[in-house]
Amino acid sequence: MTKFAPFDAADYLTDEKTIAEYLSAALDDPNPDLLLVAVRDVARGMTQLAKDTGLGRESLYKALTPGAKPRYDTVLKIIHALGVKLTAAPTHV
Repeated sequence: MTKFAPFDAADYLTDEKTIAEYLSAALDDPNPDLLLVAVRDVARGMTQLAKDTGLGRESLYKALTPGAKPRYDTVLKIIHALGVKLTAAPTHV
């Protein structure tokens, strides 16, 4: 029997370009929880992210839990702290 190590997307999110592409793919999915999961995958170390955003660790965990409805300003702080930005593009190109 072959054993596999659990997959952890964070192992492959090593630079801002890859992180941005990963988050963009999550934004393209119609499931809003996928973005929260993707942001949580990208967030390495909630303690540092809390410092960078000015939010408490507990607040971050709560905001990034699937099913959560975080405020836009919270998501924006997190995205900026991760070194990426959200952009808009036309859907029919």
